[in-house]
Formats: sequence, C-alpha cells, structure tokens
Amino acid sequence: MDCLVNPVTNVSGEVLLIRADASVAIGTGHVMRCLALAQAWQDAGGTCVYGMVDSTQAVVERVQAEGFSVARLDVAPGSAQDAAGFVQLAQARGAHWVVVDGYQFGSEYQRKLKEAGLKILFVDDHGHAEHYSADLVLNQNPHATDGMYSSREMYTGLLLGPKYAMLRREFAKWREWKREIPAVARKVLVTMGGSDPDNITLRVMKALATAKIDRLQAVVVSGGSSPHIGSLQKAATQLAGKVDLVSNISNMPERMAWADVGIIAAGGTLWELLCMGCPVLSYARNSVQGRIIAQLQNEGVVRGLGDPRNYDEASLVSTITDLATSPECRARMSSLGKELADGIGPQRLCDLLAGENMLPVEGRRNMKQYPVEEL
Repeated sequence: MDCLVNPVTNVSGEVLLIRADASVAIGTGHVMRCLALAQAWQDAGGTCVYGMVDSTQAVVERVQAEGFSVARLDVAPGSAQDAAGFVQLAQARGAHWVVVDGYQFGSEYQRKLKEAGLKILFVDDHGHAEHYSADLVLNQNPHATDGMYSSREMYTGLLLGPKYAMLRREFAKWREWKREIPAVARKVLVTMGGSDPDNITLRVMKALATAKIDRLQAVVVSGGSSPHIGSLQKAATQLAGKVDLVSNISNMPERMAWADVGIIAAGGTLWELLCMGCPVLSYARNSVQGRIIAQLQNEGVVRGLGDPRNYDEASLVSTITDLATSPECRARMSSLGKELADGIGPQRLCDLLAGENMLPVEGRRNMKQYPVEEL
C-alpha cells in the first residue's frame, strides 16, 4: 500500500532546516529539489528555512516566493565552520530535522551535526562520503544500491530509487493527466537547467533550426541563473519563427505538457519530464548524470546524447528526427517515465520524517523496502 493512502504527516509548527547551495558553476539542482520537500513540509503545516553559503539572486527570490526564509552562512562550504554555523542556525530556529544536499558535505559534516543532537536527512547521488551517520540517506537515482552505503551506522536508513524523486507540488497535480502521442513530434522543449554554465542551450537552438521536421515548433527555456541570456536572446532574434526563447518561467508543467519531446542536460528536470510522460533526450554533464542516463537508456526510458563536451550537431539532429518520427517509441518512453516518477516522492519523504521517531533502530537499515504502514 502506498504511504499516501494513510498519511501520518502532521508537522504543524515544526521547522525543517535545509543546507544547500546554488551557483552558476554547481547549478541550482540541489536547492530546487529540496524545494519540493520544503513544499510538502509546508503543506503539512510546518515551516522551512534554507541555510546557504552560495546562491544566485534568482534562486533566493524563488525560495522566498514560496514562503521560505534564507539565512546566509559566511563560511567555506562543507567546512567545520559550516557545520558549526548550521548547528547554531538549527538551534536558533528550533529545528530537529535538517536536510543536507551537496557534494561538499562528507562524513565529518554529518558527524558534527549528529553530535549536536540533530536528525539528518542526507541527500546523496553517488556515495561520495566515506561513512554515513545521518539518520536517513536519500538517493533518488535508479542506480542507487545498498552497496554504495555499506559504511554506515546501524541506525542509518536508506531511501533509494525514483520512488523518492523530489518533484515540486505543481507536478503532482498532473498525475492523472493523459498525454497524446502524435504521429510526428513537432513540439520540442529545450531546457538545460537553472544556470547552463557551458551554454549547451545555444548549440541546441541552432541545431533545431536545421532539423528537417515539417512545422517544427521549438521553445527554449532559459534558467533565471543563466549567464548567457544575452547570446540566447541574440540567437532567438536570428531564428525568429523557428525557435522561441522564454526565461525564468513559473509554468513549467504546462510547458512540458505542451511538448512532444524534451531536450535537457539531466538534473532535476529529467524527473519532471518523466513524471509528465514527456519523451526525453538528455546530455550528461558529469559521471553521476552519465550513470543515470545510461541506465535509463538501457531500460528504454530515455535516449542519451552523451557528454556536451563532445557535442555533434549532425548526431543531435539525426537523433531528434528519428524520435520525432517514431510514435511507438515515444509512447513506450512516455509510459515508462510516468511509471518511474509518479510525482509524490516529497510526500512520501514528509511522511517518513514525521513518523521516523516511531521506528525501531533495528528496522531502519532496510527502510527502503517498506511503505510507511509496515514501519
């Protein structure tokens, strides 16, 4: 039985504290996926505070627009001073549960937070810490296994796989929506994340303008933290009638519902498109994304475009054209994607955080195997 059938969530008055950063270099994904959990916590009656060292103005404005506050930490990210400052912030705000998301946070950071009596949800992608002492470790990726976290405390529970993918509340509203699969995919959505540091967007825009797909419509979404908006606007002007550019939008589910195909650079947008049943072509900027895309491609869920550093326009155009003219393939990808990411991962997590104090210590190591009712 799904945990949302009989939710235990009641966090009225409780503060959830999140430690995550954003920048052009590291992107906005860590902050934005935690925003989904913050929304679920808020919906259950709680409040949320972000502790940040690095951020972009667009990300701060987005977090604050959701009703969450941002506390600045003037320390080196992931350092002992960072951990001490975060503990002080948690104590000042009266937070019991904290969420930590970022590759700069390791074993020592977790240990210092635990020594201060905090309960930790540690968001991870590839088992980068030498040892895990968090109460819960979340890895929402399809390649996540117990073996990645063999060095962990006896009480540390694992939440593994896309069942826990953190998608914002606006996507859950589309769970029952049915996608139509046209004979030819003419509507293409391009979005490369909040910052797109290597400006893949520009190259994809130019490639789409050369694709031989009759009546192709391409919409390019530029993130609010992108440093390339000037070059994108210039290209959009030159490609008027072929490619439309929009920036920092607030209606992403509607854009994804419009699209027949999405072209992305992995990250949180991947799970959003899968939830919306939109067939995906994806680049992978790093080894973690590469593992995710490779596995999903092997399962027939997405098609990989490789590393953007090896960009090949002819290959991209050929792949787009092939998928656009293969309705059976797109239908299969759409169905598999919706099955993999159902849009209610944050609610599952919120239920677990609210009920975790009731868990026996010996039952936590295999937590990923059980729905809430069985815990």
